[in-house]
Amino acid sequence: MKRKLRQGSISVPLGLGLFLWSAVLVAAEGKEETSSANSADRAGASINAPTPNRSDEPIAPTLSLAKAARFLDAASLSWTRERKCGTCHTNYPYLMARHSFKEFAGPPGERIREFFEDRATNWDTRKPLWDTEVVATASALAFNDARTSGKLHPLTRSALDRMWPLQRANGSWEWLKCNWPPAEADDYYGVTIAALGAAIAPDGYAATPAARAGLAKIRDYLRANPPPSLHHQTMLLWAACHLPELMGAAERGETVRRLLALQRPDGGWSLPSLGEWKRHTGGPNDRAGAPSDGYATGLVIYVLREAGLPKENRAIRSGATWLATHQRESGRWFTRSLSNDRHHYITNAGTAYAVMALAACDVR
Repeated sequence: MKRKLRQGSISVPLGLGLFLWSAVLVAAEGKEETSSANSADRAGASINAPTPNRSDEPIAPTLSLAKAARFLDAASLSWTRERKCGTCHTNYPYLMARHSFKEFAGPPGERIREFFEDRATNWDTRKPLWDTEVVATASALAFNDARTSGKLHPLTRSALDRMWPLQRANGSWEWLKCNWPPAEADDYYGVTIAALGAAIAPDGYAATPAARAGLAKIRDYLRANPPPSLHHQTMLLWAACHLPELMGAAERGETVRRLLALQRPDGGWSLPSLGEWKRHTGGPNDRAGAPSDGYATGLVIYVLREAGLPKENRAIRSGATWLATHQRESGRWFTRSLSNDRHHYITNAGTAYAVMALAACDVR
């Protein structure tokens, strides 16, 4: 199956979309690097790409947020430097999580922010290749604003405003569908990302006329389309923690109950338990027997804390303990890919969620 990109008449297999994004950008820009890419190069000159994600990497003897910061810096900088694109499994969640490392703040986080600001600044001349880029960039910048300065940056506001003209009549966006769940497989996920960005944006952005109209269409979409997975329902709960009108109280409570029921005996959660996704071989993921992983445990704990569960809650304490005792020696938390066993890039996002969860539980 093939999908046409928005610029020109280039047709690529869906699964190659992210990998070809860099090549298309280079061609479209006459092989000129953006200023943000150059900044990322300078910041990452002494930072090597991390070793491949693998399930047999030894567990670290003690928790180290410094190692986690170094891993995330390396993974995000190397991806941005080499691919020159944004992706839901690495540098978008990095931008959301970097505030959790205030004691380790420095050039890497600044360079990634500059990269996305540059993309948003130049969309009129270097068109976004997918609507997904606009929504994901705007939302990540909004989250970063909320967790750093607490003020809505003008570029973030313009990026958020740019989302709404791209919204379809049914309230969704044409999301990138590369068959890479949970983030790049269906339109519902894109709706939750747009909702989260608008909801968490500082300075009352959700009350602006453009946002109100767009959020009304999102609510229509949500009424017409039930969440296709508990994972997406969890993402919606996250957004609703900042904009309650997105989810009724009963549905919020039911989502929390369902998540708590899936906690494993060791205190963690597993990503396959949050949805029904097939691997690229056509076989199922092991929903019942898959081990706890960083992505699901980090995401669930963080969202449950956002939903009001105290850090003293037994389930939260148990989950935080799992995270504190299952970091790998490199600083990452491993998560097996839902699709294949080649790269496990979902580990990068899982590590971002893990550190966000630990910070939300005051575990240092």
